Amino acid sequence: MSVEPTAAAEAPGARSGRTVAPGERGATQVADRVVAKIAAQAAREAIDALPPGAEPPHAWVVVHHGLARVRVGLELGYPCDIGARCGAVRRQVARRVETLAGMRVPEVAVQVERLHSAWAGGTARGRLR
Repeated sequence: MSVEPTAAAEAPGARSGRTVAPGERGATQVADRVVAKIAAQAAREAIDALPPGAEPPHAWVVVHHGLARVRVGLELGYPCDIGARCGAVRRQVARRVETLAGMRVPEVAVQVERLHSAWAGGTARGRLR
């Protein structure tokens, strides 16, 4: 017994022999949470090593019309060049999201949530004197 494929199972335009224009085929959409995971991983890559006791970076993303606006929260060891570290995170996050998700990234905001002092061993909270 042979089964003929139904019209619904065939590719659009297969019966007529014509090719389907890319705009008629649809598009792949990457979920915001996937872009956020890509951004958080890229931030981890950019800061090399987490200071002792630090939480890994996390990201929030808003995607609209193929643009991803990203905010990354992270903790850094101190002393360090905070501006340079934040710049490296911005560049790496934008590069990885553009490469892996195919989205333009016009904005990456980096929020340093906590600094971990090398002198306190990462365990002290509050002010050091």
